[in-house]
Amino acid sequence: MVLISMKNGISAVRRAALAAALVLASFNVMAQTSNQNSGARLADVIVSATRVAQPLAQTIADVTVIDRAEIERSGAAALGDVLARLPGFEINRNGGPASTTGVFLRGAETRFTAVYIDGVRIDSQSTGGASWQAIPLSQIDRIEVLRGAAGAVYGSDAIAGAIQIFTRKGGVGVHPYVGLGLGTYGTHKLEAGVSGSEASWNYALGLSKESSEGFNATTTGNPDNDGFSAESASVRLGFKVNADHRLDASFLSNQQRGQYDGYKAGLDDVALQKLQTTVASWQAQWTPQYRSTLSLATSQDRYETRPSVYLTDTQLTTIYWQNEYRLGTSLFSAALERRDDSLSNASTVPQDTSHFQNALALGYNWVDGAQSLQLNVRHDADSVFGSQNTGSLGYGYAVTPQWRITGTAGNAFRVPTLYQRFGIYGNDSLLPETSQTLEAGLRYASEAGSLSLTIYSNEVSNLIDYDSSAPAGTCLGADGTKYGGCYGNIAKARYEGVTISAAREFGSVSTRGSLDLQNPQDVSTGNLLPRRARQHAVLAIEAPVSGWVVGSELQFSSIRYDNAANTTELAAYGLLNLYAQTKIGKDLTMLLRLDNANDAQYQLANGYATAGRSWYAGLKWAL
Repeated sequence: MVLISMKNGISAVRRAALAAALVLASFNVMAQTSNQNSGARLADVIVSATRVAQPLAQTIADVTVIDRAEIERSGAAALGDVLARLPGFEINRNGGPASTTGVFLRGAETRFTAVYIDGVRIDSQSTGGASWQAIPLSQIDRIEVLRGAAGAVYGSDAIAGAIQIFTRKGGVGVHPYVGLGLGTYGTHKLEAGVSGSEASWNYALGLSKESSEGFNATTTGNPDNDGFSAESASVRLGFKVNADHRLDASFLSNQQRGQYDGYKAGLDDVALQKLQTTVASWQAQWTPQYRSTLSLATSQDRYETRPSVYLTDTQLTTIYWQNEYRLGTSLFSAALERRDDSLSNASTVPQDTSHFQNALALGYNWVDGAQSLQLNVRHDADSVFGSQNTGSLGYGYAVTPQWRITGTAGNAFRVPTLYQRFGIYGNDSLLPETSQTLEAGLRYASEAGSLSLTIYSNEVSNLIDYDSSAPAGTCLGADGTKYGGCYGNIAKARYEGVTISAAREFGSVSTRGSLDLQNPQDVSTGNLLPRRARQHAVLAIEAPVSGWVVGSELQFSSIRYDNAANTTELAAYGLLNLYAQTKIGKDLTMLLRLDNANDAQYQLANGYATAGRSWYAGLKWAL
């Protein structure tokens, strides 16, 4: 198991201890001055922690839930912007909302977070990880974020955690909606849909279209604006066969066209991206104690550029059969999973490549009074890399009805992408990346508010990166050509830190905040990993004012470095976002938002611009 490096982490731990003491002291004062409901959503039922439905209050893992109301109130342009407001998250982006986006969860590479849409795994076997810019925010109803190694639950890729995204689902009655919005940079948004249920059926349909003229994505190069357009659709259908059996299906598609600045000036470089997911499932309650779920899912991530010719197409197919048996205070689970990955890319040799994994996952959950236990083990048989075994053990103890301590230990892995093995700079001798994680948490939750403190250490071995240091002609590419560089298991990374988050209501005023103190570093050099900060924080306040709900949000990030050598500095920055929302009549809502109200000039990636002060106004009618 990983031990926290005292030499590298002592300063961060000291800062965290001081910050935690201040937060705890202030929280105790708040608890004595207010007894209003903080909005702590302990009644939520989640599936991300174990892939089995369980109350949020019983989870041992570090989990956050975001619903549609919060997404709409945020006025965010893209999913990455929503995640950047959550504890433990940082993003990097090469331009506007449709540009290539990376997400760092607890400082870990974007490929180390497993992402699912309605239970469908999405991934790019070219770049590694989800194409965040291609996930349509307009179709998302709910987001569940699981932080910490989850390989024993999700298999390959979940080294830093997992994110479950859910589209809208039909409820009682008929609920149509229509929304439109306008904003800076010639932004236009239009959405419409309907959801509901009738007899044994429930349904949801959503459509959206958005476009923007954009801004110049690069600080050098073509001085043109780089806009985008996107069209998305989602459909969910459910049929209750009888009291014990249910059939469900969902479909999501997003197609977007985004301009970018390429290597040659004067060209109108365009990226065409398509993300599509489909799943059908059968849920059966065989006895009061035993239930099962069988699902078949597919996803596609297709990326193409013009006029420079490049095309990569990833397709995933998954069959998942989960079984759950409840016995008193215990829940036993067993799952069989088959995942097939394929990549079509003109730059790989052969051009069409694939591999698969077969897995058996076992789980045990126990909750009895103040104590809770979660044990998971999983065996993956990879078609190339053979057996991969993962496990995790978590324990929670409620010291009082409000205070709870938790601890978790686990390991995870990610096999190399097909492009890393077979691309022109590929290396067919790559080994899987592996990790060992330890974390401990202290949580407070009641009607008075919520508070959490999490300390974690995640050490990754065999980290894959492009090795440009290899002498010319010594690196054999997958096409048989010798290059001066290729992918290799050349690094070891350590992600350690502390996350503190709190939420509180003072009468009608709601507050929330989070602080991350972290040290994501290359162990061999001691340098910070590129584009990751040692400190980042969010503070938000919301209150009703004369019929409006008015809010402000401050985001802060300390300096980062754009390169592994830590010689190209990205300056620290702070963003102030403002919003106001009100009801116009019974079913019509207006949202006004001003992002980057302080007009901060900052970069998430060297050489790429970010949006300045920008406004957005939206109207939505929903029955």
